[in-house]
Amino acid sequence: MLGDPLTAYGQAREQSPVIKLMTPGFGFMWAVTRYDEAKAMLADPRLELNANTFLRPAVPEHCLQYMRTMTELDAPEHARLRRVVSPAFTARRAAQFRTRIDLIVGRLLDTLAEREPVDLVTAFARPLPMEVICELVGIPAQDRPAWREYGAAIAAVDIKAFGEAIPAIIHDAIAAVARRSAEPEDDLLSDLIGGGRLTTTELVTLVWHLVLAGQTPANLITNAIDALKAHPDQETALRADPTSMPAAVEELTRWCSPQPLSLPRFASEDLDIGGVAISRGEPVVAAIACANRDPRAFTNPDTLDLKRQEKPHIAYAHGPHFCFGAPLARVQVEAALSALLTRFPAMTVQRAEHLPDPGTWRLKELVVTLAGPHRRAF
Repeated sequence: MLGDPLTAYGQAREQSPVIKLMTPGFGFMWAVTRYDEAKAMLADPRLELNANTFLRPAVPEHCLQYMRTMTELDAPEHARLRRVVSPAFTARRAAQFRTRIDLIVGRLLDTLAEREPVDLVTAFARPLPMEVICELVGIPAQDRPAWREYGAAIAAVDIKAFGEAIPAIIHDAIAAVARRSAEPEDDLLSDLIGGGRLTTTELVTLVWHLVLAGQTPANLITNAIDALKAHPDQETALRADPTSMPAAVEELTRWCSPQPLSLPRFASEDLDIGGVAISRGEPVVAAIACANRDPRAFTNPDTLDLKRQEKPHIAYAHGPHFCFGAPLARVQVEAALSALLTRFPAMTVQRAEHLPDPGTWRLKELVVTLAGPHRRAF
């Protein structure tokens, strides 16, 4: 299943809207495989995120107060924090940030021209989200190397290395909040501090949450490039019409999302999903990658069609816990793909290797030959 999860999930989906899964480190859970049922499940208040949703590394006691992020909170606490934070992550705010993201993308791509072949995972896609987060929270240039190491520790999915990095991440998040409280600038963290509706603990926790959750674009960018190179007709059409990039990113997100499963939710009472009985306390996930290829919701769902105009995918979940960072992730992916396709029109994939990771569909490496003219796109 790890080598070809989409085929395995697709076969399961056609047998039942809900299946049993056994997962490493977590054990048994129910997985909802069909689009309508998965969307309803993600919005069902009887299914709750809680501390058991997460596999936590051991951390020092002083870090514990920052570990309970918005993701695991339910109403009314989650709703309150979301109302405060969401305005900083609107599509309009993300679009306003696009110029600064383009500059970050440009700086990273400038280094690629000096090396060939190059692994886009380590040289471009993985550093990008952390650079964006540093820009969002006002991390000065001299402190950014440490933050890049934090991103690498999270991206490695090594629970020991991750746990060891957390105290340093929390320490530097506290420093970032203190710095912006004293010296506000034009960035997201200053906006949130200026609103005065978040406590210092909540602000530090939000910064830590951004570091933790903000790595998704890295995997989506490399998945998308790999997909486009495997479908040259779609890449050609996208190059011919750059204005179609936002729609193309939505289809690529549906087709090769790095998140095969949602976070586990726990039934607060006995309930029924798709005719399958779920007992109180049992964990349930949405099989996102599976639901996003449900033929009941999408025409020819296994076909990558960058012109697709159908139901919205659920790669960023749905309902109260819809990813509030989705607009920023979309803008990052759009900026990255636009720049790569523009600057390196003859880029060719030499080697693409997927990691056997049940929790994330991602590439271990994506080695490319740039081959084309290294002209600046900005």
